[in-house]
Amino acid sequence: MNILDKIVAKKKEEVVLAKKVRSVKALEATLSFERETYSLREFLTHPDKSGIIAEFKRKSPSKGIINDKSTVEDVTTAYASAGASALSVLTDRDFFMGHEDDLIAARKVNTIPILRKDFMIDEYQIVEAKALGADIILLIAACLTPKEISDFGKLAKSLGLSTLLEVHNQEELDYSLNPYIDVVGVNNRNLKDFSVSIDTSLALAETIPSEFLKISESAISHPDTIKLL
Repeated sequence: MNILDKIVAKKKEEVVLAKKVRSVKALEATLSFERETYSLREFLTHPDKSGIIAEFKRKSPSKGIINDKSTVEDVTTAYASAGASALSVLTDRDFFMGHEDDLIAARKVNTIPILRKDFMIDEYQIVEAKALGADIILLIAACLTPKEISDFGKLAKSLGLSTLLEVHNQEELDYSLNPYIDVVGVNNRNLKDFSVSIDTSLALAETIPSEFLKISESAISHPDTIKLL
């Protein structure tokens, strides 16, 4: 079992427990559920923004502890003031030390789109994302079927959420695209073995249809890489 399989298996357990704690009806009754969401497409293409989605992450399976000192408020507001187009906030607990409260805290102090960075495997999580104050959900092709990607995307759009589809190769791209996707992200990190290559983005960028915005994810640590992309 690779790391992605382990994460998805754990996520299924989490969703079962979450449904017992709070119903969909309760989620829909929250104040955040009524707020008007920010459009990822509008902020990514805004001339005054950088086009960068900046991430708050405490830990990752590949690097271990990354940031366990700074607060989500300090980090995300610094990102926003530096021109970030959107924020990504991890809510996975077991593998990334994230928490739903991190997204709630980031929402209170920022006025740009926020991605709920998690492994979405159930429609419940999409409703939950809206209730937490998210504007964007992540759909990872490697752990979803084409029907799930379409169904999840349709639900997200009905709630006013933007959709970011993450792919790792041409096969995933070919079976994942649908009218409910706003942005296609190419993850340069292989989630099964954590190897990285920027060439993944450079190759797939040529095959992503023009109606979708395209972004590159992971393995970006130098300004020259950003310029190339």
